[in-house]
Amino acid sequence: MNFTRSLWRRRFESKTELRRILSRGLSVSSPPVLPPFDHQPAPYKKMMADEILRKRKELLGPSLFYYYQKPLNIVEGRMQYLYDESGKRYLDAFAGIVTVSCGHCHPDIVNAVVEQAKLLQHTTTIYLHHAIVEFAEALTSKMPGNLKVVYFVNSGTEANELATLMARLYTGNLNMIALRNAYHGGSAGALGLTALNTWKYPIPQGEIHHVINPDPYRGVFGGDATHYAKEVQDHITYGTSGRVAGFIAETFQGVGGTVELASGYLKLVYDIVRQAGGVCIADEVQSGFGRTGSHYWGFETQGVIPDIVTMAKGIGNGLPLGAVVTTPEIAQVMSQRIQLNTFGGNPVCSAGGLAVLKVLDKEERQKHCADVGCHLIERLKELQQKHEIIGDVRGRGLMIGVELVTNRKDKTPAKAETLLLHERLKDLGVLIGKGGIHGNVFRLKPPMCFTKVDADFTVDALDYAISGM
Repeated sequence: MNFTRSLWRRRFESKTELRRILSRGLSVSSPPVLPPFDHQPAPYKKMMADEILRKRKELLGPSLFYYYQKPLNIVEGRMQYLYDESGKRYLDAFAGIVTVSCGHCHPDIVNAVVEQAKLLQHTTTIYLHHAIVEFAEALTSKMPGNLKVVYFVNSGTEANELATLMARLYTGNLNMIALRNAYHGGSAGALGLTALNTWKYPIPQGEIHHVINPDPYRGVFGGDATHYAKEVQDHITYGTSGRVAGFIAETFQGVGGTVELASGYLKLVYDIVRQAGGVCIADEVQSGFGRTGSHYWGFETQGVIPDIVTMAKGIGNGLPLGAVVTTPEIAQVMSQRIQLNTFGGNPVCSAGGLAVLKVLDKEERQKHCADVGCHLIERLKELQQKHEIIGDVRGRGLMIGVELVTNRKDKTPAKAETLLLHERLKDLGVLIGKGGIHGNVFRLKPPMCFTKVDADFTVDALDYAISGM
């Protein structure tokens, strides 16, 4: 008996290997339990979910949508966890749409915001204030090359609008090139750059050309970056005057379903666009600040340096904050006229943004994302071997997509199944995002304090939910 046990231990020394073997023959019989967490939410004494929903439908725009058949009233957050009106705890695997980078109510950021708010909540850039330049100095220190000038705005949409304006003014050209399946914001101009019909209104786009997105899973050329890049060249040759203003792309298409661009694509396309007189814009609204684990910025995974970088979301850990970082030469074009953003560089937001950068460094969140993300992807790929519905697992760090299909060969989107599993995961205590034009991709992009234990719980919950369908 002892000899047999010894052999078993040696054979399955690796927990990963043991999980893989067990998953082939065993189904999950009981729901997983949320990891322990030392926090007691405050009693909630305000409007309950039903009343909020009724008033929201009456008072707020009808275009607003919500998750779940019975929407959650989230009233408190702490690091990677959220609490509803009843005090029930949920693991947040979506981070307020990839916005909460350091963790909900991180004490360092809360303290920086509160202390600044006690002194001065708002002035504009017509006066001087130390917070905006301290933040700009810290932010530009994270940028490669000559990306040394910052314009602060309030969101990713504003950042992409400003970047497009800069590109057109600097080059003297109008044509912008963007990718199909891309999302760049909700304003009229940003929606022109966006290429997902679920988000677009029937309004003029204005000199925007959408080229094939280099999607290694669904793309017509698979992972061959050369063919996708040639399509960009052909589009410039046949669809424009031969001169363009710029090219904009997310390195990881977020709303489009966490699609990482084919390896080497940006290097090829940046060369093509620059030869056509254009500038290259990297949309880092979701993939920046170390989330990918391997690099601080998503564009670095492609070995390129853009001419303009846009960012938001994780830059403020929930504060309404965005930025455009570019070169001194490109920034100079904005001085042709008066250019002002009333709230851009607000003292409270600047203090909070600086605190975010400090926390990410102090807590080594990029390294943490690489470690936890590798573990999470490995476990998800194991689950893919067990469940046919999982067509693709992709991403890096804590920017991961899980695409669900009803047929792996045809890659038929599992729309209804995704909705069902989304509800079941919520009931199990996991809040997760959805994306892709068919809504069949789970988006795993949690706060960057997410742990391996949290990752295991998430995978176990998904396993349990799928097994019970």
